[in-house]
Amino acid sequence: MAQIPFDGLGFDLDGTLLDTFRDLGAAVNHALALGGLEPVSVETSKDLIGGGAKIMLARAVEAQGGLPEEEFRRLYKAMLAFYAENNAVHTAPYPGVREALAALGDAGVRMAVVTNKFESFARQVLTHLDLIDAFDAVIGGDSMGKDANGRFLAKPHPAPVLAAHEATGSGSFAFVGDSSYDVRAAKAAGVPVIAAAYGYCDAPPQDLGADAVIDSFDALIPALQALGRSA
Repeated sequence: MAQIPFDGLGFDLDGTLLDTFRDLGAAVNHALALGGLEPVSVETSKDLIGGGAKIMLARAVEAQGGLPEEEFRRLYKAMLAFYAENNAVHTAPYPGVREALAALGDAGVRMAVVTNKFESFARQVLTHLDLIDAFDAVIGGDSMGKDANGRFLAKPHPAPVLAAHEATGSGSFAFVGDSSYDVRAAKAAGVPVIAAAYGYCDAPPQDLGADAVIDSFDALIPALQALGRSA
């Protein structure tokens, strides 16, 4: 059994645990078509992922000149409705995810998902893929409520990472994610963070400021062990 130097772990979802870009890209293109806009290519839809569905659609719309707020809201609602019905068509865990989660669970590590995707969508996808039982908590972009300005307390805010730490009841805790949102949230929460270079990184992985970088999920446990030694 692997010896893990952390009692709890938090994971980003899109681009870290799951390869989701095809289904997200299809939802974006559904909304763009309703608005009379050009579709984005499936591959380049990876570049739009990062701050949740609303930001993803906004980036695609802004690249084509933008839309009035009311029209954008209509397309955003259509995107969410489409994604609710089509969020696990092509989505799959990255190679090594199932095996590593099983090994971590066997080692007594408690785990949580922290995503900017709405919690209901995250739970739906994880349930469909038979991964939901690996986690003590699933914290979505809407799970922590809103701040005084009406913005969701989502990554890069530290609140969801702190909530994951609490939900796992862990003393030592680390976070794994693929974007600047993840690294900033973990750093603000005061926990070590590993960057997933195979994901949808919004900057060169080595430049994200993480404490370690992995090129595949198979490298996670050795990276955690190395982080523990360095600490």
